[in-house]
Amino acid sequence: MRLLTVILLLLVNEICCAQTLGGNTVFNFLKVPNTPQLSALGGINVSQPSNDVGLAFNNPALLTPTMHSQMNAVFNGLYAGITSYHLSLGYHHPKLNTNFLWGLNYFNYGNVQQTDASGNMLGSFRPSDWVMQVSASRSYLEKWNYGASFKFISSNYGQYRSNGVALDAGVLYHDSASLFSASLLAKNMGFQLKKYLGTDPGDLPFDLELGLTKRLENAPFSFSVTAHHLQYFDISYNDTTFNNENGFENGSSRKFTFDKLFRHFVLATTIYLGDKVEVTAGYNHLRRQELNIGKAGNGLNGFSLGAALILDKLQVRYARSHYQGNTAYNQFGLNMTLNKYFGLGKWGEKISW
Repeated sequence: MRLLTVILLLLVNEICCAQTLGGNTVFNFLKVPNTPQLSALGGINVSQPSNDVGLAFNNPALLTPTMHSQMNAVFNGLYAGITSYHLSLGYHHPKLNTNFLWGLNYFNYGNVQQTDASGNMLGSFRPSDWVMQVSASRSYLEKWNYGASFKFISSNYGQYRSNGVALDAGVLYHDSASLFSASLLAKNMGFQLKKYLGTDPGDLPFDLELGLTKRLENAPFSFSVTAHHLQYFDISYNDTTFNNENGFENGSSRKFTFDKLFRHFVLATTIYLGDKVEVTAGYNHLRRQELNIGKAGNGLNGFSLGAALILDKLQVRYARSHYQGNTAYNQFGLNMTLNKYFGLGKWGEKISW
């Protein structure tokens, strides 16, 4: 445990000195939430206890023996006909006392016409992005869990292709007696193996996240607070050229404001309607501020909602996240415990607070 902490701190220190923010990074599709529960929680959450192997894809420290043989399949409808698919599988090895996860996130951008600089048709191509990862986690004493994920990343936009590798590392503290959990996660520590044609090597979208989740003892509510991009203070995107051309006010990177502080936080709550139904709501302040258009009406930008039906063999999850005006991003996911369908044996106990 101490060795893992030292390695994590060294890696974070090295990456923090090199990585950049926003549109200056490559493989930004890694920031899109892969599973409905994560989307419903505001898109960023590292501390929510849940028997959802798709959530463990985001933070390997959440991977537990209860996810043995569980499969998570997610179907996402984005904008302009873009689709995204996610698949993850959990496995517990009793002799090694280690939990494993394999996962794939795939983005399909459809069929795109290819032209030259003069606009002449050259045919078509199908751009895509995908990431495949393998995760492992172990417990330490009674209340700690730690894990890591290794990722291979691929991006294909016709003649512009790139790939890279990345590492996630997380630590989770979970106290079921006090209904409290906390987690620290370092995401996307890595580099490009092959850069895009005609470009310089880019930085991956590194993120250092810290989350707290507390469930009320005598009420069916839990609350989460997640802080992200802890390696920087000012994460606001200030495009001075665009602002000057459109009459918007430019921000000051040196000036402290509460808006800049709150951009680091994502708030979420889950309502437990018995043991089988969950309703979740989240608010991502950074998303709202970056997607709002001046002083125009921007609806529910930054807000997200979700619902889940939890059965013995099956979980059905849905999330709706608002990104712009009256449009939203919908996700639908299924979790199936395969050993309960095919008689492969049983492992683990039910997740409880």
